[in-house]
Amino acid sequence: MVAVVELSEGPGTGAAYARAALGMLRRGGSTLPDVELVHRGVVVDREHLARYDRVCGLRLTDTLPATYPHILAFPLAMRLMSAGDFPLPMIGLVHVSNRITVRRAIDSGSRLDLTVRAVDLRAHPRGRQFDVVATASVDGEEVWRGVSTYLRKEASPSAAPPSTSSSAAPAGPTGGAVWRLPVRTGTDYAAVSGDRNPIHTSRVGAKLFGFPRQIAHGMWTKARSLAALEGRLPESYTVEVAFKQPILLPSTVRFTSVPTAAGWEFGVHSKRPHLTGQVR
Repeated sequence: MVAVVELSEGPGTGAAYARAALGMLRRGGSTLPDVELVHRGVVVDREHLARYDRVCGLRLTDTLPATYPHILAFPLAMRLMSAGDFPLPMIGLVHVSNRITVRRAIDSGSRLDLTVRAVDLRAHPRGRQFDVVATASVDGEEVWRGVSTYLRKEASPSAAPPSTSSSAAPAGPTGGAVWRLPVRTGTDYAAVSGDRNPIHTSRVGAKLFGFPRQIAHGMWTKARSLAALEGRLPESYTVEVAFKQPILLPSTVRFTSVPTAAGWEFGVHSKRPHLTGQVR
């Protein structure tokens, strides 16, 4: 039976990062905690929403962007993944994909009930992965659902060796819109999202995890992509993305999109793909 933990106020992310640092040496377990965190009656801070919109290139409206409830639920996810009974250390997890379903437009004046669970710990060729499922409801009706898939890279004797091919990566698509991303892209998004992972905000922190410099947040890239499609999206839809090569900051990338029978396909590329996605 799922244990439901009701929170009377939203948890901060600072304490979660501190717990995550202490949990870096945690030994791997095989079972996710069967718990659901719930925070009811969440009210949107419209000034914060406006800052988020500006950072992500979104229009300033009274309707929540598809990615904004992810920001509201993120502290719950942080608390869940940094808890002592979580089987995998939070630091080092790789956000590999994200799927959001918007069931109807959400007015910024709505009071939201948020839930977060971790489910489906499973094997992956490079380690193990699991899903963090978040929902937002208004008056008992689910209006939004997000599924974030995280990968914990682990050595595996059965894993295929890395490719030694010397062939060059295929060129990215041409056309579309060129985005020039300054270094502050990481720190600006960290300030509005609460995701202050040092790989996004500090050159030194990024180097500690094998990056030559800071990288852009994947969820910023998704939000910025949806901003580029604003005015062409229906009231209800599902948008799913896969995070590919990280975007080093500063950087210049290209956004492309094509309509399909089901909706849209889009991507962010430079010499290599950084994000691929589809709207249905």
